[in-house]
Amino acid sequence: MNLNKLFVSATASIALLAAAPVMAQESNQQSGQGSGYSDPASAGTQNTNFSDNELKQFIEAQEGVMEVREDYIEQIEAADSQEKAQELQMEANDEMVSVIEDIGMDIPTYNSIATAYSSEPKVRDRIDSMM
Repeated sequence: MNLNKLFVSATASIALLAAAPVMAQESNQQSGQGSGYSDPASAGTQNTNFSDNELKQFIEAQEGVMEVREDYIEQIEAADSQEKAQELQMEANDEMVSVIEDIGMDIPTYNSIATAYSSEPKVRDRIDSMM
């Protein structure tokens, strides 16, 4: 897998996942915290001690998320209204959430790993070595 594509897709996935109100509700229920979005500015303080199994799940989830993103991106860009684009984005988000959860990973963990991949060299190196 092209590492640049993984980084771009992970970043785009975080943006899509963070934008959905559904995610805020799920995250509040699961963790009692905010929106479920991992703030890149807090990268130095985030957990980077992910298990190999979590990283393998992330890789598998990311491949599915990329497929969903590719399925929807052209439709979203070609939407004839902002409302239609938002509707398609919500559909894509729901599918991405399903992909991640079907693999057995929760959304906050996925987002945390995706953020760590883009900001923590140790995490990036571990993931890259597994691919």
